[in-house]
Amino acid sequence: MADTADTRTPAQIEADISRRRAVLAETLDEIGVRVHPKTIVGDARARVVSHVDHTLGRAYVRVNGVVSDVKGRFVNAEGSPRLERVVPVAVLAVGVVGLLALGARRRRR
Repeated sequence: MADTADTRTPAQIEADISRRRAVLAETLDEIGVRVHPKTIVGDARARVVSHVDHTLGRAYVRVNGVVSDVKGRFVNAEGSPRLERVVPVAVLAVGVVGLLALGARRRRR
């Protein structure tokens, strides 16, 4: 069996105890900060903001892709409108607006 006698002086033991107290106090302070309600709320808020930013970024990319696709259908490579596609859509839009206006007018009577 090995000799387990402590060969440190009382001053060394006191210094070791003081160091351990300081480390323990620092650890307890860190725990206190982590479990403080403001810290918990701040962390939760940061996670939500990060999630919203990520979601909005994905939505922006998707919408931008759709807009580019739609633009590609109605505008040729030079940037001029494709009348064979624009005119039918414009006529349809005017017809839908006219029907909605007519329906609203009938409901008022």
